[in-house]
Amino acid sequence: MPKDKPDNLAANALQEGLGGQFGEMRTMMQYLFQNFNFRGKARPYQDLIKSVASEEIGHVELISTTIGMLLEGSTTAEPPNKLPLEVALQAGNIHHFLVASQGAMPVDSAGNPWSGSYVYNSGNLVLDLLYNLMLECTGRLQKCRLYAMSDNKSFRATVSYLIVRDLAHEKVFAKALESLGVNWDKTFPVPKTDSSKMPEVEELEDRNLHNQQWTFSNEKSGLSEIFTGSSPFGDGELEALDGLPEGFDIPQMPEAPQEYAPGLDKNLKGKTKLRN
Repeated sequence: MPKDKPDNLAANALQEGLGGQFGEMRTMMQYLFQNFNFRGKARPYQDLIKSVASEEIGHVELISTTIGMLLEGSTTAEPPNKLPLEVALQAGNIHHFLVASQGAMPVDSAGNPWSGSYVYNSGNLVLDLLYNLMLECTGRLQKCRLYAMSDNKSFRATVSYLIVRDLAHEKVFAKALESLGVNWDKTFPVPKTDSSKMPEVEELEDRNLHNQQWTFSNEKSGLSEIFTGSSPFGDGELEALDGLPEGFDIPQMPEAPQEYAPGLDKNLKGKTKLRN
């Protein structure tokens, strides 16, 4: 994850990708509950939903971490009378400083709290798959718009990765529907969002990241029974991969005395033995 200058406006824009109606918290919770409540003897489809749900947990962590990175460095450890938090008065979301100690929050870019009412879980496999495809298409559309809002390197790295992975998840659900009889572009149009002019996205697609899906499990998975063959969008061959992809080191945010978030004070440090 490249580190760039702080940008609280970009951090707030990215809140939409986290806690918005079509953000990563929504996809995570929707697919988790569809998996928990799955009905019928169609285990490969449950495995397919479960694999994407597991990945979305990591996406929530990724986007939350990026928001923290975008906020870090926007204030300094000055005494209160030096107004170290003055930037909050011009920030995209004052709550990033006033409430969250310069961290991510479960809200959208307008500050609206994330809601469990966003979650769609009908118990009907076809309905759920259709809804999931729509959710991924809309999430990718919004991330393409986010890409055009900031060239901050931390922001762009995360948004570009999620644009590519949303496309892969579109294909997961489109391929599942294809296996149930959908003939794309004949009985149902494929939603399209052009990302061809985004070099960071193109670099990831050159690695076929837009056609891969991991099982996120060490158990036998039925994912490969469905996610196989040609992409339903005609842009390559699909790959179902066992396990999970290599992660990234999550940065440890420093103490922030100006936010009254100092970590362990001297008395507490003397009473505990913790690794740094």
